Amino acid sequence: MKSVLIIGAKSDIAKEVAKVYAKNGYRLYLAGREITYLEEFKKDLEIRYEIEVVLKEFDVTDYQGHEEFYNSLDEPSGVIVSSGYMQEQKDCEKDFEKSLNTINVNYTGVVSFLNIVANSMEKNKNGFIVGISSVAGDRGRKANYIYGSAKAAFSAYLSGLRNRLFESNVYVLTVKPGFVDTKMTENLDLPEKLTASAEDVALDIFKAQQKKKNILYTKSIWWFIMLIIKYIPEGIFKKMSI
Repeated sequence: MKSVLIIGAKSDIAKEVAKVYAKNGYRLYLAGREITYLEEFKKDLEIRYEIEVVLKEFDVTDYQGHEEFYNSLDEPSGVIVSSGYMQEQKDCEKDFEKSLNTINVNYTGVVSFLNIVANSMEKNKNGFIVGISSVAGDRGRKANYIYGSAKAAFSAYLSGLRNRLFESNVYVLTVKPGFVDTKMTENLDLPEKLTASAEDVALDIFKAQQKKKNILYTKSIWWFIMLIIKYIPEGIFKKMSI
């Protein structure tokens, strides 16, 4: 039976991704910290879509436990990494521990875990990996460059992984959301036309994964926006507030 492991399963986007994959007949492993929080969500998915859902406690920064965790699973058809942490930039500038936590959750811990996944899938010559990065990683901006630099590193890692695993029939998708209407952004004044719902992002991810796309910007307009931002000369860009 097809199955998917979702890391960081308590996030709004991850929960919508779980719904889409459940609707399409995938058995689910939902993993994250204090995962029993999703017990009612698990029951609803099982009843609604008649699939099995397994909750697994997982800490992306517990590097020593990653291999044991993955070996405890019947190897999934795919792994989707939705774990993320966005601390206020000003707080990161004043407190290195907050910078370090941002880097570890968004990059270091993910690399530790996906190295294990990649080695296993490469050996079996089958599977897919989806990493949810961010448009914030496309160019450093003063508003969120600690978070953005971690996402930039994650995007580069996924690019290398995609290159490495192609010959082994293992497919890697990099997802770069722009503004998304979630609990994490509920206090922000986001532009409506540039803001996606978590439901739309989840559906975009599923469609892109099924079509074996390499990189997904969601909403799609963010591809064009970031293309412009990336090509602004540095002498001009450093004077801007965007």
